[in-house]
This record gives sequence, structure tokens and C-alpha cells, in this order.
Amino acid sequence: MKAILITQPGGPEVLRYDEAPTPPPSDGELLVRVHATAVNRADVLQRRGGYAPPPGASPILGLELAGEVVQPTGGWNVGDRVMAVVTGGGYAEFATVPDEMAMRIPDDMSFEQAAAIPEVFLTAYLNMFTLGQLQQGESVLIHAAASGVGTAAIQLAAAAGTRVFATAGSEEKLARCRELGAEVTINYKNEDFAKCVHESTNGQGVNLILDFVGAPYWQSNLAALAVGGRLMLIGFLGGSREQLDLGPILLKSLTVAGTTLRRTPLDQKVALTEAFSTFAMPRFASGELQPIIHAIYPLEQAADAHRAMEASENIGKLVLRC
Repeated sequence: MKAILITQPGGPEVLRYDEAPTPPPSDGELLVRVHATAVNRADVLQRRGGYAPPPGASPILGLELAGEVVQPTGGWNVGDRVMAVVTGGGYAEFATVPDEMAMRIPDDMSFEQAAAIPEVFLTAYLNMFTLGQLQQGESVLIHAAASGVGTAAIQLAAAAGTRVFATAGSEEKLARCRELGAEVTINYKNEDFAKCVHESTNGQGVNLILDFVGAPYWQSNLAALAVGGRLMLIGFLGGSREQLDLGPILLKSLTVAGTTLRRTPLDQKVALTEAFSTFAMPRFASGELQPIIHAIYPLEQAADAHRAMEASENIGKLVLRC
């Protein structure tokens, strides 16, 4: 099969379109002919040598896919159209998927659209609802809101009946966030987001923050949270080390948590997939939720997609057609 391979860490130029062995499915796994996958920040980190796959995972990049079942198990049939999160291997013509992790692609949805769903929507759902306990009537601040996870999070939070605050770095991105359901949008390049949050909540703050940036936002995040608020850390684009003041955590009874979907145990990911499917799939069918695609590249041009992500050009997902 054809796949994107890496022989040494480095820039996008180390990505090589070449032959690789077709992976044999283990018990309880589907073999899927991949028609589309998508680029995630974790792929960029792994390419640079900073994010090793978990034990037993494919060394090939790619944390999500959409395709057709070619070797079924667990009630699936040959030809079924599925999408799924995987621990690796998505940048290839064939990949294995635990049968309980596969989600059926709606009939009117393309493989490219489906590939833009699993990683970002499941990550957003996990951090906002499963772990963040976001409830109807509460408020959430989503950083990097024009990213793949950000655009998914805005839609999910709005669909759940919460008040959505969003940060991004351009007026174009902020406008798209408003279209997707963000009520308050903040340009982090020239506005103090904590101040904006307090002005828009009568000084109360938000109940939940979804943060990709890390240490540079620590104090402002704590300041922006309401009493009893929750901070979910899902990335460190700005770094993970800085002098930190822990005082507000005690004074405001805050909760700080972090997670990575890739290293979540399989049984928990299966439960997450089931909960997400129940909430989201009818909403995809009705059009209330939608995959947001910035651009589609052929798999052999994966390096160009990585360059676009590193330049933060995208609003939504960068998809690779296999």
C-alpha cells in the first residue's frame, strides 16, 4: 500500500510518499480502505520527533480516517462506510480500526467530510462534556477557536445550549466563529480576553475554558473562570513552563485537568464514541453540526498540508484524500 513515511524527525520535507506493508487486523479490528484522513497538531509534533506513538500503535502518522470496510468483524460488513479515531496509521491506503470505535458515515456525507469529524469532535466532546461537565445554561471560553478542535467545540457547545466565548487571531477567523455559534469573539492579538470575559459576564467569569496554548495563558485563564470553574488543558502551543500562581485555584475552587485522546484507554474511548454518536450523529444528519474543511490535499502532498497547519492558515480542518 501507499503511505506517508518518516525516516527521521524534521520539517515537512521529511514526509515521504512510499510503499509500506498493509497492516494485519488483530482480533476485534476492521481492515479499512482509507479514502480520506486529516492533519492534526499531534501529527506535526510526531513528525518533529516530539510525540511518540503509544506502545503498539502504528508509526505512520494519522489519528483519524474515513473509508470502506474490506475485512469486517463485529457486525460490520464489507463495503460499510466508516469513520474513526485511531492511534496511528491514517496517512495510508489501509488501516486497522477497533470495530467498536467505528462510526457509520451518513449516506449524504463524503469521505472527505467524514474524515474532518472524528479526532476534533471527539476531543471537543471529551473535554467539554465527559471531563469538563459542561451543562446547559453554562458558559465556555474556547481558545484557538478557528482550529479544527475549536470549530468543533463551538458547534457542540452551542448545540448543548451553552454560551460560547471564542478567541482567534484575525477578523476573518472571528467572523467564522460567530457563524458557527460563538456569541462573544475576542481577538487575542489586541484584546485582553480575561477582561472581555468579565465585561460580558457582569464580572462572574465563564464556567469552563478549553485551552490549547498552555503556560502563557495560565494566569489569564484562572482570572477568566467563575467560582467553581474548570480549566481543560489540551495543548501547549505556547509552552508548558512558566512561573505560575496557584492561589486562584484555592480561592475560587477551580478544577484544572488535562488529557490526550490518543492515550485514553480503549474502553473509555469506546464509551466516548457511543456517547458522542448519540448526541452528534442526529445533528450531523439535520445539518445542525457540520465538518469544517479549510482545504483538501492529495495524500502525496501531505507536506503542503503540514506547512499550512504550521502557518496557522486554516479555519477548520486540513483533509488528505487517499
